[in-house]
Amino acid sequence: MARVLVVDDEPMIVMVLRHVLQFAGFEVLEACDGEQALEIVAAERPDVVVLDIMMPKLDGWSVLQAMRDDPATAETPVVMLTALSRVEDELQSTRRGADRHLTKPFEPDDLVEILRALLDGQAEQ
Repeated sequence: MARVLVVDDEPMIVMVLRHVLQFAGFEVLEACDGEQALEIVAAERPDVVVLDIMMPKLDGWSVLQAMRDDPATAETPVVMLTALSRVEDELQSTRRGADRHLTKPFEPDDLVEILRALLDGQAEQ
């Protein structure tokens, strides 16, 4: 069972994602800010991370950079799930090393498809 770390400071988003992803067959880990996310990434080594950008303590960009700088997590797929919807924001996600950028509000099935595709691609490597 693939493990997904969901990182968002909005409890309702985390609850919805937990429900959707568990129903889709994923094990779900949760973090409410960037610092907690990095602690969980280091301790639990999730298979994929769903990461909000605007969060307290440490924003998603900083978490993504820290993951990409660490050889142990540099290849871990990351989906930025954010309210930032400008084209510039999506380009920023790509430039900073995110695998995908998904804008809130989103279709839960779209996220599940993205995660499965990222994990399938990882298995093929």
